[in-house]
Amino acid sequence: MIKQAVIMAGGLGSRFGNRTQAMPKGFIEIDGLAMVERSVQKLIAAGIEEIIIGTGHCSEFYDELAKKYPIIKTVRNDNYENTSSMGTLEVCAPLVKESALLLESDLLYDSIGLFVLQNEERDNVILASGKTNSEDEVYLESDEDGVICNVTKDKASVKNLAGELVGISKVTKSFLNKMVAYYDKTRAENAKIDYETVFCRIAQDKEGGEPIFIRKIEYYAWTEIDDEAMLERAKTLIYPRIKENESLRSVRREVLLNPGPSTTTDSVKYAQVVADICPRELEFGKLMEEVATGLTEVCADPKDYISVMFGCSGTGADEAMVSSCVPPDGKLLVVDNGSYGARLAKIASVYGIDMDVFKSSTYEPIDLEELEKQMQSKKYTTFAIVYHETTTGLLNPLEKICPMAKKYGMTTICDIVSAYGGMPIDLGKLGIDFATSTSNKHIGGMAGVGFVVCKRDELLKQKDWPMRNYYLNLYDQYKYFLETKQTRFTPPVQTFYALRQAIIETKVETVEKRFERFTECWEILVKGLKDIGLKMLVKEEFQSHFITAILIPETPKYNFNELHDYARSFGFTIYPGKLGNIDTFRIANMGDIKPEEMTHFICVLRDYMHSIGVC
Repeated sequence: MIKQAVIMAGGLGSRFGNRTQAMPKGFIEIDGLAMVERSVQKLIAAGIEEIIIGTGHCSEFYDELAKKYPIIKTVRNDNYENTSSMGTLEVCAPLVKESALLLESDLLYDSIGLFVLQNEERDNVILASGKTNSEDEVYLESDEDGVICNVTKDKASVKNLAGELVGISKVTKSFLNKMVAYYDKTRAENAKIDYETVFCRIAQDKEGGEPIFIRKIEYYAWTEIDDEAMLERAKTLIYPRIKENESLRSVRREVLLNPGPSTTTDSVKYAQVVADICPRELEFGKLMEEVATGLTEVCADPKDYISVMFGCSGTGADEAMVSSCVPPDGKLLVVDNGSYGARLAKIASVYGIDMDVFKSSTYEPIDLEELEKQMQSKKYTTFAIVYHETTTGLLNPLEKICPMAKKYGMTTICDIVSAYGGMPIDLGKLGIDFATSTSNKHIGGMAGVGFVVCKRDELLKQKDWPMRNYYLNLYDQYKYFLETKQTRFTPPVQTFYALRQAIIETKVETVEKRFERFTECWEILVKGLKDIGLKMLVKEEFQSHFITAILIPETPKYNFNELHDYARSFGFTIYPGKLGNIDTFRIANMGDIKPEEMTHFICVLRDYMHSIGVC
């Protein structure tokens, strides 16, 4: 699995004249987006975790881009005026850890090329295309084994034409090291040598070299952009082809306004399309370990916390937590102010755990004084609560409640399923010892992985406790994974690849920005509901911005199934309420929902309500 990419962007772009005197060539826009930023977005969608950009001319542009995309690292080639692409690649090389994709900064390309290279079995591969008629072609020649032996603009000198150089390649760390060593050794005579020429030198070195092969896509849509004529050709001929190709691969969009699973990006969906692998392979074990760390980093410090993962739903994670985290002779206090708090209590009762339930309103804030009285009344060892009650959208103030529980010596176990990844959370600061979530809500993955983020010191206390649960035992799963980098039972393999991609995209957007996006969607929804004349169950000041429970209109003409089907005809899925005698329907802001989509939904909702005489 390739995790890094290097973009060589140190050049002057002099063939563009005045246009690039005060701006790097990579920042020329096509359809409103800079070439290099479009490339960055495609690399992220392809599962790249870190993008290294070698800069030079007007490097500050790239430094600003790195602020927008936290996974970018910039490194400046201070000698860019006296070197070429190899000089820029040289300064990037120390940051490359394993295999990496190498790209030029002035490319417009179909993302399928990245997929082809990532799925290549051979370690070192140059992407090539068929005839482009670009009038600036660089031809690749291969030997009888398919290894590059010449790169030239003189087509007549090529005996075995293998294609035209695209400017995207895949190399190992060892191959890159050999390139840098060659460059350093021959710097005096090769100061301005291009990286593709060095490809040939390393590939044809019979003593210490390493082969690099050519992979040709005959009708590949791409172009390099070096001057105004090439830019015009890109806009009128190449970009429309790329746009059409990529739109053909896009998945029909359904906007899920139900409270999970949530709408996912196409890149998360496609992340599941990987070569079959046995989950007992070390490669997959490393992936799961990285996913576990990534999940922890969303809400806690990995030095103190660790994520324990299961193939299950969020309720499965809740069951693992409740059945594992109450001591054999312990006593549990559960807050029930909605269906999910009631579910925690139900799980505890199934296991015969000694328990008291603190009942509270499903739509009004918890009475903290009464809760503290309950905490004081008996010797509880464990306290359980839901952070965001998905039934209603009520957000419980854990920043006040959990420290209170800790004051009375309780271990705190919390369902944070529909808050995790959607708002900034710090388990350590909140005083939470164990927290559950799932792969299919704010984090934006596919359903199938449930996990518990555990304070390591508290988890280790369970070492000698008798097991109440076999499959979902928290300590046993932790211990086995620690020793083997495997789960005890078969994990949902493809779901983990999707979850890895979802974590990457969460890091790129950041949880803070994601919460801002959800809040914007919620504000559009609230304003729309007021304009229509619909009422919300929970007061605005107590809402999470993630779930809004809406009271049904007082008219016999209203029918939820009809509303559901009408919304679905426009690509929106909505969900009924779950409050027994209070009739509601719920609208969620989760996953890959966009403000303009919420605006569209309000129009759909208004039209339906108008049809039954509500507005």
